[in-house]
Amino acid sequence: MPRRTARAGTWAAGLLAIAVLPVAASTPATHGAARIALRMASAANSIPRKAAPAPPVRAAGQPFDGTPAVGALFSTTRSGGLGTHFCTASVVHSPHHNVLITAAHCVARHSGRIDFVPGYSAGRAPYGIWTITRVVADHAWLTSASQDDDVAFAVVSQPRTGLRIEDITGAEQLRIGALGRLPVQVIGYPDGAGQPITCQGRTSVPMSRQLEFDCRKYTGGTSGGPFLTNVDPATGDGLVIGVIGGYEQGGDLPMISYAAAFGANIAALYQTAIRQS
Repeated sequence: MPRRTARAGTWAAGLLAIAVLPVAASTPATHGAARIALRMASAANSIPRKAAPAPPVRAAGQPFDGTPAVGALFSTTRSGGLGTHFCTASVVHSPHHNVLITAAHCVARHSGRIDFVPGYSAGRAPYGIWTITRVVADHAWLTSASQDDDVAFAVVSQPRTGLRIEDITGAEQLRIGALGRLPVQVIGYPDGAGQPITCQGRTSVPMSRQLEFDCRKYTGGTSGGPFLTNVDPATGDGLVIGVIGGYEQGGDLPMISYAAAFGANIAALYQTAIRQS
């Protein structure tokens, strides 16, 4: 279920072609003209040439202590304890206060129990451990891995306590139809990391139903991480307009992330999740 594998870059060496023009042996006047031509050529060659533009320096995701409504998805050990985390999810507001949003490729075909640890940081589970009891994914993704449907909702519970996760962590609000150059904060849990990373930037729209976000260090494990806008600095909650996934299941390079734009398909999927929660 990892998000991506970085590809090694391929570099092509440029070749400078130099044309040598023959100068005919002739009269002194002709030699003088040749010398003038050579001086002109030398002067031209001495003019400083504009350097090629440097590649853009992308921001990088920075580790931080996390936020209550975003957490890591864990596999479980044979004894029922937490295994390793492999994707990211966040609590999204719902009437029953028990729904997560993540990428379909993280959970729709995962075998075995999945636990969600909101606010996970440095081995701590400050808001408890919640078990996914139901996954709701679109038929279009289940049958053909449609990049525009790489979104899933999950119902979670703590049967022994009877608590509802949103009452503990707060929640992101689902926003449908946000497409354009929008300021966002993106949060994800890289595989093997003890903390999530965060980065702020703006989205672009490289394809009609895909959002792109450029920031380094978004490696495997960040799939499902939310694209948040209008974030409340006091709570960390915001409007979720996408989750890392979609094109190439989130992208195959750690500096470019994608998300399926939330349209009518995701709105309908959310309503199905509510009915089944």
